[in-house]
Amino acid sequence: MFGKIVVAVDGSEASTAALNFAVNLASQSGTALTGVFVMDGGWPDFIGNDWQSAKGARQGFLDYIRCEQEEQADAACRQFNEAANGGGQFGPFNFSILAGDPTEILLKLANDQETGLLVTSRRVFQVSGRPSLKSLAKTLAQKASRPLLLVP
Repeated sequence: MFGKIVVAVDGSEASTAALNFAVNLASQSGTALTGVFVMDGGWPDFIGNDWQSAKGARQGFLDYIRCEQEEQADAACRQFNEAANGGGQFGPFNFSILAGDPTEILLKLANDQETGLLVTSRRVFQVSGRPSLKSLAKTLAQKASRPLLLVP
């Protein structure tokens, strides 16, 4: 039915419905399932260089965001593995942590010929994401060339 189902997972409640749908669909169709978490690499550009406070404040904030995203990546991996429950009922499954701009990464996946279906929540990656991620679902809906399922 599908070549590969890709689901965006962020470890939060926002991605639960999309993940459960993707697992069920993969199970019913015997399709490979890939979970994806994106480490947002755009924070340095987003906050800029004109911090007027203490010397290490900018780097301290970026270190804090990096640690928070690493914790989210671990939570997303656990969330995916628990939902996939070993993958015994469907094709191969794996979980990937990618780095970059979440919108660009998901758009690339949504246009990849190997992606049979991209499943994501409208609110994925907003748990600690930049405000620009609020338009992620709209951008995917407008620019995806492969099948896309946006879950509320």
